[in-house]
Amino acid sequence: MAEVAVGQPVPDFELASTSGKPFRLSHHRGRILVLYFYPKDNTPGCSNEAAAFRDIHGALVKAGAEVFGISRDSLKSHANFKAKLGLPFDLLSDPQETVCNLFGVIRLKTLYGKQVRGIERSTFVIGRDGVLAREWRGVKVPGHAEEVLDFIRHL
Repeated sequence: MAEVAVGQPVPDFELASTSGKPFRLSHHRGRILVLYFYPKDNTPGCSNEAAAFRDIHGALVKAGAEVFGISRDSLKSHANFKAKLGLPFDLLSDPQETVCNLFGVIRLKTLYGKQVRGIERSTFVIGRDGVLAREWRGVKVPGHAEEVLDFIRHL
């Protein structure tokens, strides 16, 4: 499957979700979707990012958007992370990196002087029509969730 680009329809996909039901992209047609990819549950940057989306979740919903966090962590890890932070949105598990590859977020990174493959913190907004409307790559957490909300309000 080729990597999706802004202005292109996002191919349908399915991932396991903390809701207990599989998340299927096509079931959310007609809604604005915020998909944010993050490296790992229970790490400082990822906790801060999840909390930022949690804190403006009501405003995102009011603007017509649904939020989903995606990483390679297991559903069990996601469930604990979601409960710990009181997240009002579901987390999706992509251990096979299928959706990570679709959005091109797997990168070689340097961690403690070693090269490791991991998720580059990235956010994607999919419009009501199923077309990728905007992407942010190499995200810095402070102010990012608000920037996403501002973009959605102007869609």
